Formats: sequence, C-alpha cells, structure tokens
Amino acid sequence: MMRDRLPVLHSLHCVGRTAFLLATVAVFNGGAFAAQQEATAPQKTATLTGKVAPVKKTPKTETPATQSQKDESLLVTARRRNQMEVISGGQLGALGTKKGLDVPFNIRSYTSSLILNQQSQTLGEVLENDPSVRTTYGYGNFSEIFVIRGFPVYGDDVAINGLYGITPRQLLSPQLYDQVQVLNGASAFLNGAAPSGTAIGGNINLMFKHAQNTPITRVTGDYASQGVGGGSLDVGRRFGQDKAYGLRLNVAGLSGQTSIDHERRHSVALGADFDWHDDKTRISLDMNYQNQGVNGGRPGVFLGADATGVPRVPNASHNYGQRWTYNDLNYIFGMLNIEHDLSKHVTLYGAFGGLGSDEKGNYSTLTVNNSQTGAATAGAMYVPYAQTNESTRGGVRAHFDTGPVKHEINAGGSALWEESRTAYSMALSSFDTNLYNTAAVPAPTENWTGGNLDNPLPTSRTQLYSLFFSDTMSFWQGRVALTAGFRYQNMLINGYNAYTDGSRTSHYSEDAITPVVGLVVHPTRRTSIYFNRIEGLSQGPTASGTNLVNLGQIFPPFKSVQYEVGAKYDTGRFTTTLAFYQISQPNSYTEPYGNNGSFIFRENGLQRNRGAELSVNGQILPGLRFNGGATLIDADLRRTAQGLDNGHTAIGIPNYTINGNLEYDLPFLRGATLVGRVENTGKQWVNTANTAHLPVWTRFDLGARYTFAVAHKPLTLRFGVDNIANTRYWASAFNGYLLQGLPRTFKFSFTTDL
Repeated sequence: MMRDRLPVLHSLHCVGRTAFLLATVAVFNGGAFAAQQEATAPQKTATLTGKVAPVKKTPKTETPATQSQKDESLLVTARRRNQMEVISGGQLGALGTKKGLDVPFNIRSYTSSLILNQQSQTLGEVLENDPSVRTTYGYGNFSEIFVIRGFPVYGDDVAINGLYGITPRQLLSPQLYDQVQVLNGASAFLNGAAPSGTAIGGNINLMFKHAQNTPITRVTGDYASQGVGGGSLDVGRRFGQDKAYGLRLNVAGLSGQTSIDHERRHSVALGADFDWHDDKTRISLDMNYQNQGVNGGRPGVFLGADATGVPRVPNASHNYGQRWTYNDLNYIFGMLNIEHDLSKHVTLYGAFGGLGSDEKGNYSTLTVNNSQTGAATAGAMYVPYAQTNESTRGGVRAHFDTGPVKHEINAGGSALWEESRTAYSMALSSFDTNLYNTAAVPAPTENWTGGNLDNPLPTSRTQLYSLFFSDTMSFWQGRVALTAGFRYQNMLINGYNAYTDGSRTSHYSEDAITPVVGLVVHPTRRTSIYFNRIEGLSQGPTASGTNLVNLGQIFPPFKSVQYEVGAKYDTGRFTTTLAFYQISQPNSYTEPYGNNGSFIFRENGLQRNRGAELSVNGQILPGLRFNGGATLIDADLRRTAQGLDNGHTAIGIPNYTINGNLEYDLPFLRGATLVGRVENTGKQWVNTANTAHLPVWTRFDLGARYTFAVAHKPLTLRFGVDNIANTRYWASAFNGYLLQGLPRTFKFSFTTDL
C-alpha cells in the first residue's frame, strides 16, 4: 500500500543519508592517509654506481613569503572556479558530444560553477540565465515546464546523457549535475521522440558529475529569505594505477519558508557516481535519490468565463493558495554507460537507465471570476502518481576516409518502456476565495474517488523504439561538414481505465521516419555558418468527443518541421551565436460537420513559430564576463477551426525576451566580484482571440562574492538579492493560466574546499 510505504521510504532515506556520510568520511580519510604515506615514504636517489640508496631529507620550513604565495595561488584557482561559465556545445544524442562551432545546431551548456554561485535549487532557477527559455508551472501543480522557441518541454522530457525517461519529472535538484545543456530546436533525429510528446522547440539534457584528476572535498552552506536553510557536500577522488577508478559523492538538502508568505519547500538529493577506464574502455555508473516537496505553495491562476480581462497583480509576496495543499515527490534513478574502442576508428557504446517514482499531492487552484475584485472559486484534489521507467540506447561510431572526404558514421537504436499509475479523490463542490484577500479555508472533504488511492492502477503503458543512421562528411580540411541521416521511430501506447477496473481503453501503434540535413561552413578557424532541416515528433491524436462522425480515428504522429540558419563565433573565451528559425507544428480541432449537429475531428491546424536568437557568452574584457542575449518570436496560428483565430498569436508566448548576466572582478579588492542580472519579457496573449494580454515585465537581480584564504584554504562568501525592486508581475500565461513572479529574495552562501 502506497501510504504504508511512507515509513519504509523514510527509513531508507535516513539509512541512505547515513551511508553516504560514512562513505564520504572514509573516502576523505583515505585520501588524506594516502597523501600522508606519500609524504613520509623514503626518498631514493641514484648513486654513481647505479645503485639506489635511501636519502634522508630534511623537512622544509615554509617561510611566510612561501605561505603567502601558496595562498595567492589558492585564491586564483578558487576565483577562476567561481566564474560564471557557459560552454558552447554539448551532448547531441545520436551524434555524440560535440563542440558548438562544429555542429549545425544551437547548443550551450551551463556548468556546475554557475549552479553553485547562483544558489540554484531547481532546474528552472538555472535556466533563468538563458534568454531563450522561460519557465512556468504545470497544470494545477508546482511542476516546472520550460518554454523554448514557443513550445513546452515537460519535466518528463528532460534527458540525462541523452537518455529519456529517467529524469525526476516535476522538480529537479541541480546539485547532482555537472552541466545543464540546452539545445534550441527540434531534435527527433538526435534523441528520438520524447515520451510525453514535447521538446518540439528545444531539448534539455543533464550530465552527471564525475571525479576529476584533482581531488575535491567541498562544503557549501545556503540561506534564502524568509527562512530556507540548507547546504551540500561534494567529494571526488580518483584511485588506482593511472587513476583509473573514480568516485564522486554529492549530498544536498534544504528546508524552510520561502519569500512567499506561508510557502515552505524542502529537498534532499543524494548521488553516487562511479567510473573506470583503461586505454580502450570507459564505464560509468550513476545512482541517485531525490526528494522534493512544496507545502502551502502559491499556485497558478485560471481565468473563468466571466473574467473580462487580466486581473491586477497581487502583492509580490502574497500567497493565494491554501496551507493544506502540498506535494511530496520521491525518485530513485540512475544509469550505466559503457564505451569501448574496437580500434582508433570504431567505438561501440551503450547505456541503460531506470527510474522509479512515488508522487503524491493535495492541490487547489483558484479560478478568478471577477477581474476587478479578484473574486474566485477553488477546489481540492488529491492525486497519487507513480512511474516505472526503463530506457536504453546503443550504437557504433566510426571514422574513416574515402579519398579527400572524411566520414563519421553513427548508427544505433534506442528503446523506452514507461508505465504510469494514478488515482484521485476530490471535493464535489468548490469553495469561495479571493485573489487579493485570501482567507484560510479548512481542507474540504474529498469523497469523490476514482481508482485505488493506496495502490493506483496503470493509466498508460508506453513503448518507444527507434533506429538511426547518419553520416557526417567533411571536406577541405574540415572547412565544410555535411550531416545527413534519419531515425525510424515506432510508438506503441496503451491507455487504461485506472479509475474503475483497469481495463484497456485505447491502443495506439504508429511509426514515422524523421530525417535530418545539416551543413556547417567554416570561413575562418573561429567562425562558422550553419543550416539545418530537422523534425520534431509527437504522438498523433485519436478522435474523441461527442457526436463525432470519425470517433476513434487514430492519426499518424505529428511531425513538426524546422528550418534554421545561423552563424557562430568562438575564441574559446568568448562565443556568440545568431540564429534564425521557423518551426511548423500541426494541430487538431473539432468543427461542425453538416447541419445535423454532428462534428468531425480534424488534424488540419498549424502553429508556425518564426524567430531570431542572439546569445553572447564569455569574457568581454579582462575581469568582465557576460552571459545573455535576446530572442524575437512570432507565433502565428493558421488553419484554425472555421478560421476564427487565423493570424492570431498563440497564447503565453512572449514576442521578445532579453537576459543579461554580468560579472565584474573589482581591481582594487582582490577576490571580490560584483554580479548583476536583468530579465525582460515582452507581451504575452492570454487567449487565442487575442483580446487580453500580460504587460511587459522586467526583473533585476544584484549580488557579490568574495574569495579569501582561511588557514590556507579558500573560502567564498556570496550575497545576492533576486528581484531587488520587489516588482510584482505576471511572469507567464502559457497554457492559458497565469503564473506570478517571485518576490524580493535575499540569498547568502559560503563554500570552502577542505
């Protein structure tokens, strides 16, 4: 029984944390012991006769000048480690890991140093740095949804090392990851179809941390207003001959009240990452546990049929949710990666991952019925949800020449098995509330139940299979590269009535081929011009509704076609990308059929998003770094039902976005850095009729950090204020509901390397 498992989960949680801490202490002590042994081992030198004799060395006494030089070296290293860094390039699924300048796609990677320095506690907080990404909540809950090029990326469709289906799907703790990679554009060839059918306008991929050659024992403490405290421990060591074995342990957690009134959050993340390599083989194993939860969270806001416009924004910290609402999200997930070089030209690779989730929550979202007074109604609904997923990928990568042409062949396949189980209980009637004057209401009785709350039945089983092949041909010493390939994708999806007897209610089995063509031209060593034509893929609809003449008709998978052209400049320390794109996604709708009250379900609609993107990252001047850019989007609706909304703009997609992150190292105070960030988001329509919209909003963040030596160890102190003006604004209208931006939030943290 799911509720009966809670004490067991709590015990496992405690045992897991204790085991991780004990392992960490053992690793740290082992490393210290090895270093001591090396320092005290007898030193040997060669004599003139060729024999080796021990030589007794007199310990050196460090002078104050020597210690000062060591401290200065530590500070330089620590300061460089803390710098904001965005890397051009990343993991591109079927094509492997590539440098951004050499591929016909717009991809960049946000590093763990940026995550650490900005005290990011969710994936959405990391992606606040990206000018092409905006974050909103899921339907009626607190899950993060990311909007790229005007299309959503659900948490279910975030990948880890190119593998779908193994990522915590609602909220994600970023402390476990070395990089957060963002690919702008469709990616059905690169990664296959996403299990939830999103990732049409972009893809997010995470890379686990692994041990580096330099040992690390890093302790961090965090605090954020009004009372969220936490910290993390990051330990990494390499062992054995040639340091072939690696171990990386990460422990992170937080708990307390946020800057929103009466909203509390908690999280625990545990990660153990092992790896081994020799001259030909590389193996890594990553095992992770994550728990996140929100109590009394501030929800999104729906607009009722009687609401005549967008209501004014409430006080920045006001919470119009109810204190009895909550969610509790538990995930166990991991993956195994293997690579083996058959020769210097051929590499075999494979990956296997899995996820087990246990989610539950009691939710209440208010619907505003009067835009002027804020009068609203709200309900109550308890939902348990669980998933069991398995995902795998394998293939071969080969390099060879045919005359003057160099080839890189990629061939392989992937598979994903996903089972989702759910149930619900809800109150039969709603209660009155108000957006501005929100009274605490006792939790209503939820006596309308669907399914088994203690042991939910399956609601869907998804199987995705694919095969892919590509050839990247390089000409003229690599100045021109042409990529061509395809992926065959099969989708098998069964739906079940989880709320009654668990019987199968739908069966979907369709396949599709998604090709890719990409071209890269290098006018100079540091520049490239690129073009791609690639597709996105999602499950096609099944006709459903009342009085349909084609009830039950299954439509083939939706193919979204993207064309993109752009230019890149990369010096290693400074990169910039300018891209122009168009993505066309099919839509479905129901319209009248004849004059007898019948309807027909059609797959004939179209949303065409056109836009431009500029991103700039890196060092502008010595001591001055910038990360940010701007986007323009025209999200045009075409072929809508009866033409009523033709030419209108899709809801919740801003016509422009601007981000700027600036870091400046103070020349007169060694180790001190000032930090500033600005986010600006353009107009967003709230309805498809385009009669109401959100105004433009701007948010400013400021901060500083200072690195200095304490007992010959680097210590970094950070202080920041997000939304320093305490601006009140509606941040998003995506999917037709409103999400309010966060109020002024103070942040403080320290980090030291032991």
